[in-house]
Amino acid sequence: MPVVTMMPSGKKIEAAEGVSILRAILDSGESIPHKCEGKAECGSCHIFVTEGKKSLSKIQRVENEKLDTLVGIGSKSRLACQAL
Repeated sequence: MPVVTMMPSGKKIEAAEGVSILRAILDSGESIPHKCEGKAECGSCHIFVTEGKKSLSKIQRVENEKLDTLVGIGSKSRLACQAL
C-alpha cells in the first residue's frame, strides 16, 4: 500500500490504491486545506511531492489548469485532491 509522509511532522499515512492523497490524509484524521472539497477548483490543497512522483497518477487537464493559476508552484507541485 502506498505511504504518504506528512511534513514537517513525519507522520506516515497509508493510502489505498486509487485513493487521492487528500482523501487518505482526511481518512487518517489529519487535515490540510481543501476549500472546494476535492473538485480542483480552489488550489488550497496544493502540495509538493518530494518522493514517489512517478508512482502517482498523471496530471490531468483540470489539475494542470488550476496549478497554472497558483503562486509558488514548482515541478513537484500537485493538488492533493487530484493526485492518486
